[in-house]
Amino acid sequence: MLAILGILSIGFILVLIMSKKVSAIVALVLVPFVMGVIGGFGTELFQFMTEGIKTISATAVMFIFAILFFGILTDAGTFKPIIRWMLRRAGNDSARVAVATALLAMIVHLDGSGAVTFLVTIPSLLPIYDALGMKRSTLATIVALAAGTMNVLPWGGPTLRAASALGVPVMELFSPMLIPVLAGLLLVVLLAYRMGAKERSFIEFKDLPSATEERPSEWERPRLFFVNILLIIISISALLSGIAPPHIIFILAFSVALLINYPNLKIQAERINHHAKSALLMAGILFAAGCFTGILKGSGMIDAMAEATVAYIPNWIGSHLAVITGLVSMPASMLFDPDSFYFGILPLLGSTAAHFGVDAIEVGRAAICGQMTTGFPISPLTGSTYLLVGLTGIDLGDHQRKCFPYAFLVTVVILVVALIVGAISL
Repeated sequence: MLAILGILSIGFILVLIMSKKVSAIVALVLVPFVMGVIGGFGTELFQFMTEGIKTISATAVMFIFAILFFGILTDAGTFKPIIRWMLRRAGNDSARVAVATALLAMIVHLDGSGAVTFLVTIPSLLPIYDALGMKRSTLATIVALAAGTMNVLPWGGPTLRAASALGVPVMELFSPMLIPVLAGLLLVVLLAYRMGAKERSFIEFKDLPSATEERPSEWERPRLFFVNILLIIISISALLSGIAPPHIIFILAFSVALLINYPNLKIQAERINHHAKSALLMAGILFAAGCFTGILKGSGMIDAMAEATVAYIPNWIGSHLAVITGLVSMPASMLFDPDSFYFGILPLLGSTAAHFGVDAIEVGRAAICGQMTTGFPISPLTGSTYLLVGLTGIDLGDHQRKCFPYAFLVTVVILVVALIVGAISL
């Protein structure tokens, strides 16, 4: 009975989210609650939900303040001097321009927003690509690969969702993946160079368009560039060292960044309000996911589903479930949006793997190798994909055909390195 209710919960959530009938928050809260009532549970459902919320509260807080932190630094123009320097160094060499494109997209995607990354990088670089005669599809592919790989960061949506769905600290999930992700980023740079070199032009351009000549915003604080860069270095170093919990680090970092860049109270409120929408929307989904996982775990539905699934999975498959998840993770982005995959599919995969002696957290690490990380900029289920192809003026199908093999290659490399360093077991 519990297994059937659990399967129905996941099924209804997948249908409701992917068909866009209701918001993810509504589906994640009401569907498991109703199934719990049908299963004979009463007031204990409230306790299940509370425990689930407690489990992911630190992750949600970290996300809110990480978004606010990087948002404030972006407002202050912290990354603009770096962008200008890279583009000056690139000149009119197509290979250098391609590498600069990858690095620029990686830097901009520090805030975890695909839409922001595409809105900053594409308009800035498109005039240069057109002047050099480089393909716009190359620009779209490089930006997609860079943003997708950077999306594995601990404050990125997929990693946060995976940690929340499995009920584990986000840094416990991510830390062993640092070297594999760095390997993936290095591969993106190499692929960018290769793509740029293939388009190397021998035409001299005397008046190459500048991508950095724009009116400075009233929010920019160029004199605080080195202070803000130092603040980023200290924050990320503290995050990786484990000296304090991630949510505490970003609360402190955001507070310092806001005070230094905008000491005026009115301006502080304006900047917080400007970034609050994106921060709170994702936090709301995470808290709703806490209700979902809390009910499924507390009621025993997730264990019942796993036990039922084990009976139909051969042992040789179950013992390699993490690796299999990693291989299909990137193509899965074409079928599942992040909420339905991480909150609907991943908990079942994790519980099933545990029955075969595989740590559930390894399945989570395998999932973030590609599901809505390298896969999100080509998925038809994400709005930012359409923004990317719209800004570059290319066809979605053409973009997917060109980018898919590269994105899958990056996923495989991340997975292989994760196996080598022991983040995932074979």
